[in-house]
Amino acid sequence: MTTWTKAQIYRDNGETADAQAPVIISASRSTDIPAFYADWFFHRLKVGYSAWTNPFNGVKSFVSYEKCRFIVFWSKNPEPLLGHLDELKERNIGCYIQYTLNDYEKEGLEKGVPPLEKRIDTFKRFVEKLGEGRVIWRFDPLILTDQISIDNLLRKVETIGDQLKEYTEKLVFSYADIALYKKVKANLEKSRINYSEWSPEQMFEFAKRLVELNKAKGWNYALATCGEAANLDGVEHNHCIDDDLMIRFASHDKTLMDFLGVEITEGDLFNPEKTIIKHRDNRDKGQRQFCGCIMSKDIGEYNTCPHLCEYCYANASKEKAVENYRKHKTNPLGETITG
Repeated sequence: MTTWTKAQIYRDNGETADAQAPVIISASRSTDIPAFYADWFFHRLKVGYSAWTNPFNGVKSFVSYEKCRFIVFWSKNPEPLLGHLDELKERNIGCYIQYTLNDYEKEGLEKGVPPLEKRIDTFKRFVEKLGEGRVIWRFDPLILTDQISIDNLLRKVETIGDQLKEYTEKLVFSYADIALYKKVKANLEKSRINYSEWSPEQMFEFAKRLVELNKAKGWNYALATCGEAANLDGVEHNHCIDDDLMIRFASHDKTLMDFLGVEITEGDLFNPEKTIIKHRDNRDKGQRQFCGCIMSKDIGEYNTCPHLCEYCYANASKEKAVENYRKHKTNPLGETITG
């Protein structure tokens, strides 16, 4: 697991405590911080720390933002972030957004997200604000049910892909692996969703047809899978928390580059191109086997996302997520997401 440097913080109650001081923040794989907790996060960033509860042992620890240089946001509705982006610029903190933009409206699998049309508009607004390459489209997960076939999924991807042309460079996808996640299986069965697992043959068929669609439509998206073992022709393995993107967007940040082990040599009159050398592998060994993310500190907590998607892996139950969101509302700027 990643070991961060330590910092001493002054808590809201006046006590001091030791905290992890990560350079790269993930916000968050565990819940939708931009959609529901943006005000909380930026308040905690200003205060200088937040508290985090380990989902495996329940132990509470603290995260200092003293050394934070880059944030990767994950969201299905990041619109509340728009009013905070200038705060990141003021703090010289870089960012990009992993934006999950699915279309399960007809099937009701994502009842808590805004209408698709509005989410696409929000996507475009972020691109206009942040610039090219900083908003990455995810259709994640791809799920098969008695109402959704491979043909249906490709049509859904095509509809969104046509509208995002010129607004994004990449499409990241993954196949719903329901048997692997007990919470997902339980949530789907509780809601009586008649799902089916992806077979290897179906995975290859979908990927092949997506590659063909990408070419036929002239999208020219880089296609990538998230956390998938399969090697698919024309599809790369994604690095959702990606040091290459950080180099691209924050090569001027020597502190971040030093942390990443990146050496950048400026060009000269005869060779104007920069030379970029990565001196080490930054992959986070604490993630899933086929995850390509580099090391970061995720500050979210499970059982706190009120999108209430039917296939959610981050909520043990809808009731628990709603209960925790209510707790947050009673103390919306507290140390932890749940107040």
